[in-house]
Amino acid sequence: MNVSDINVLVLAYLGDAIYEIYVRKFLINKGLAKVNDLQTESLKYVSAKSQAKYVQDMITNNLLSDEELDVVKRARNYKTTSHPKNCDIVTYKYATGLEALIGYLDLKDNNERIDEIMNFILG
Repeated sequence: MNVSDINVLVLAYLGDAIYEIYVRKFLINKGLAKVNDLQTESLKYVSAKSQAKYVQDMITNNLLSDEELDVVKRARNYKTTSHPKNCDIVTYKYATGLEALIGYLDLKDNNERIDEIMNFILG
């Protein structure tokens, strides 16, 4: 199957899990040892608002290839009316775009690029 043919919400489903693992490992490596601290700190990275900001920063700074930008845009423009109560639909769609990109790169076995993106986010 061609990765480009996979539904962007399926890519986001996978990307969400991978993104979460990167953030959790990052926080644990920072020395956080209490679950409550880990949960609180993770919100700086895993909330839709944060994810939307990171992907918008990458777009503004021209850090995404045309292929990567296409995945983000396909996810952002996917027709859906549902979103979490704690954010608006535009923010949610950008966050979905970031997750779809991570899922896409994973299915293309491009872990090096995922590392680069996550290093940008986690700084």
